[in-house]
Amino acid sequence: MNLPYELFIGLRYLKAKRRHRSISLNTIISIGGVTLGVAALIATLAVMTGFKEDLRDKILGTNSHIVISDRTHDTMKDYRTVLERVQKVPHVVAVTPFIYNQVLLTSEGSVHGVVLRGIDPALEGTVTDIRKNLVQGSLDDLRPSSTAAAETTPPKPGIIVGKELAGRLGTFLGDTINVISPTGTPGPLGIIPKIRKFEVVGIFDSGMYEYDSTLAYISIGTAQDFFNLGDVVTGVEVKVDDIFAADRISRAIELELGFPYWARDWMKLNKNLFSALQLEKMMMFIILILIILVASFNIVGTLTMIVVEKSREIAILKAMGATRREVMRIFMVDGLVIGGVGTAIGIPLGYLVCYLLQSFYTLPSDIYYISHLPVKIRSLDVLVVSLSAVTISFVATLYPSYQAARLNPSEALRYE
Repeated sequence: MNLPYELFIGLRYLKAKRRHRSISLNTIISIGGVTLGVAALIATLAVMTGFKEDLRDKILGTNSHIVISDRTHDTMKDYRTVLERVQKVPHVVAVTPFIYNQVLLTSEGSVHGVVLRGIDPALEGTVTDIRKNLVQGSLDDLRPSSTAAAETTPPKPGIIVGKELAGRLGTFLGDTINVISPTGTPGPLGIIPKIRKFEVVGIFDSGMYEYDSTLAYISIGTAQDFFNLGDVVTGVEVKVDDIFAADRISRAIELELGFPYWARDWMKLNKNLFSALQLEKMMMFIILILIILVASFNIVGTLTMIVVEKSREIAILKAMGATRREVMRIFMVDGLVIGGVGTAIGIPLGYLVCYLLQSFYTLPSDIYYISHLPVKIRSLDVLVVSLSAVTISFVATLYPSYQAARLNPSEALRYE
């Protein structure tokens, strides 16, 4: 099958004659600019997507997909009924109650304010990744210690703390720490804080400094007793089978439970964080697209030089009956070829850069909690980058193509 003559002539124009080698060099530079822009964009977006998904996985490893609470009270009394009804909602995998409060942890010479969560050791592992995050101890040890000093001494309940928190407190597995509740009992001089000794039965490492330094777990029964709550909880945690459908499932849970229950999915609970990450990714895309825009100026310069060099041939084509649109298509083909070739080379180069970053670029794990860059290449990102590069290359052809189309044959052939 014969090629359209516009495509055939356009491809020939990209090959300069011996006395015009600068055009071929400019063509190579233009292709190289598009290639580098595409590769840089793919690698940057892949790294940012990897960080976002890694952060999301760590957040969902410590927190549930959906949290149910009472709009009118800080506690939930009929939580057992709520558990039964929520389990019947489609796409719900597991549910568990929890208690949430702020306390002070003290050890010898160290005091830290933390968030204390009362959990059901038998069910918490079905909703979060607490079992996977444990580096020492066991979730089943969240119970009073069986090794009391004497029979008359009440056994100490267990507590699980984060890796960073354990380092700050200077505690290890089996050590005793004091938990101080600000909501104590009334006394003659005011509220007397409640203090209780706990035994460290586990240390977890979630990979996030915020959780590892400010979070501790005790059993839900111990929390109810320590905070004088009775048979109530703070809320209910829910795990679903599709994290991206958590918003829709949370609405279904609210319809099932009715007022005053409030179901919030993980995206709403971390809206500011993920919105900032998405905005940062968008800004990086806009900034790095400037590399391709710079390459587009090379395309404009290259095509302008071709128009000047080929003005005689263009005039002959127009004298033979070529229309303005056909002449414009010749130079549009040149720009699209430059953009297409640059994109075609840039995509595998971007994948290669991602592989090298993920395999050989290391990070100090004591600062970033990861030893390698989390790289995640999404097909949609590659498609958007490719279309952007080709579109910018095409737009860069409009002015030179218009200049070639409006060339007057008689003026161009006057001195031939």
